[in-house]
Amino acid sequence: MAQLKEGASAPDFSGKDQDGKMIRLADFKGKKVILYFYPKDDTPGCTAEACNLRDNYESLLSKGFSIIG
Repeated sequence: MAQLKEGASAPDFSGKDQDGKMIRLADFKGKKVILYFYPKDDTPGCTAEACNLRDNYESLLSKGFSIIG
């Protein structure tokens, strides 16, 4: 699979949410989406990113963002 470049559109994908419901990126068409993923668990970078999203979660939601991770 080709690596995404900054600013590029993500390819459509599907997966299960925290409740086991199937979702697709296409379900969020026309909405502002933050796609959260990381290459290696329990590293300083992924921890900082996760903490930033946690700390700003309500603010991001209030600005109309959906967060998928």
